[in-house]
Amino acid sequence: MPRSRGLLRITSLAAALGSLLVMTACGQGGGSGDGGGGKTIRIAYQAFPSGDLIVKEKGWLEKALPGYDIKWTKFDSGASINTAFVAGSVDLAAIGSSPVARGLSAPLNIPYEVTWVLDVAGDNEALVARNGSKISSVKDLEGKKVATPFSSTSHYSLLAALDQAGVDASKVQLLDLEPQDILAAWTRGDIDATYVWLPTLEELKKTGEVIVSSRELAADGKPTLDLGVASTGFLKAHPDVLPAWRKAQAQALDLIHDDPDAASAAVGKQLGISPAEAGSQLKQGIFLKPAEQADAKWLGTTGKVGGLADNLHSAAQFLVDQKQIDAAPDIEALRKAIHVEGLSDAVSP
Repeated sequence: MPRSRGLLRITSLAAALGSLLVMTACGQGGGSGDGGGGKTIRIAYQAFPSGDLIVKEKGWLEKALPGYDIKWTKFDSGASINTAFVAGSVDLAAIGSSPVARGLSAPLNIPYEVTWVLDVAGDNEALVARNGSKISSVKDLEGKKVATPFSSTSHYSLLAALDQAGVDASKVQLLDLEPQDILAAWTRGDIDATYVWLPTLEELKKTGEVIVSSRELAADGKPTLDLGVASTGFLKAHPDVLPAWRKAQAQALDLIHDDPDAASAAVGKQLGISPAEAGSQLKQGIFLKPAEQADAKWLGTTGKVGGLADNLHSAAQFLVDQKQIDAAPDIEALRKAIHVEGLSDAVSP
């Protein structure tokens, strides 16, 4: 696929917002919106192993905020979550760092802020090739059909892997598919390889071989993360929500570290798999301890934003180099998009 197609997709997305996003907003129902006075919290979640699924399964946010109607809506990728944010139909979300970098860049310029690091991608996201595809390295992807959800962390990692291997992305047949569509295409034999995340990845590994993982790319300077973000307008209108949400997320991280069996059981229920399978998948991700959220490497503290801003800047600049976006936001704008207010209180023992 020619690299210019990435620009075409962004331009087309921006042009289509006038009608498509109004429909998205209507479909979500009467939420509080950016700066609204309602008592509804609209949360976008994704079905990958994380503390976010534990919070949902345990109902901790509902218990902490009984005065709110909390609506959880499942999304298949960060691109669709960005679309929902632009439509004003989502307040809080779990979304990858690459779509966040894209969302904070033109033409989207989404007014949201990063509030949490859900996980650092490890072996839970990877490039896997079909058995019999004659793909044993990234270089072998030339001329092959490779699927990934565009504008996702997997898309970013795939482009990074191609760049690192010296493979021109225009010589690879890149297909934009959501995880469930990737599984169907794989089953039909329509694709040769895919870069995708758990739990879809686990199913594909049964008939495929992992070529490179996000853990390896992170070690080579291209880390990706799953982040918690919140609409700026919602944060201002409902200052009581974020502290409770962070406390619940911190409790989930503690459960992952201190009681993996209980964490696995909760995640398994959400994913419809056994606790053993969920536990195996959780082990493939990298989960911070709550106090590490305020570390200088991650979100940081009030007055001293951490390295996450630099990570997002690097991701945005890489997307520019790959002709996926026109320009990266300046580093100061990204630092302002890291919401550190109140973080220390939420993660303190």
